[in-house]
Amino acid sequence: MSDTTRILVLYYSRNGATQQLADAISAGITKAGAEAVLRTVDCDENAACRRDLIVDKDDLEQCDGLIMGSPTRFGHMYSGLQKFWEQTSKEWLKGVLVDKPAAVFTSSSSMHGGQESTLLSMAVPLLHQGMMIVGIPYTAAELQQTDAGGSPYGASHVEHAAGSTINQYENKLAEQLGERVARTAIQLGR
Repeated sequence: MSDTTRILVLYYSRNGATQQLADAISAGITKAGAEAVLRTVDCDENAACRRDLIVDKDDLEQCDGLIMGSPTRFGHMYSGLQKFWEQTSKEWLKGVLVDKPAAVFTSSSSMHGGQESTLLSMAVPLLHQGMMIVGIPYTAAELQQTDAGGSPYGASHVEHAAGSTINQYENKLAEQLGERVARTAIQLGR
């Protein structure tokens, strides 16, 4: 394993907004001096996430932190991400993610699309794996300035408010989340 702190950015994106958040998060990880490792779950050929490699369970063992993202699906994460976590009992029993920092991010087509419940439900498997959840503190000025996505629970995007492209506040909050998880992993000596 390398000496570089590696943060796994595991996400699914159908139309590209969640992928844009993943890219902003990756920029924050890099800014903190760590390596962003972008991975997705198996997704159909028309999905935006086809750009990145499919996650392997070894990625869990090799990462020093993890940030997971999904579009909202009726207030819950994409089923492919849920399926992935349901197949990690071996890694759970070995404790490969214990004491590693984690965070979550999401996107929805409407303001009331279930973002907070999606963020909270994505945190559940990470907590079961023994991870330490990192959010966005209210000291982040962009939380007070945004009229679209962004939450103390994690980075987010609301499509109807800003179109399919993440706005400057959503981008900055996502970048800050990536930087915060990376800095936490570095401070923990992960």
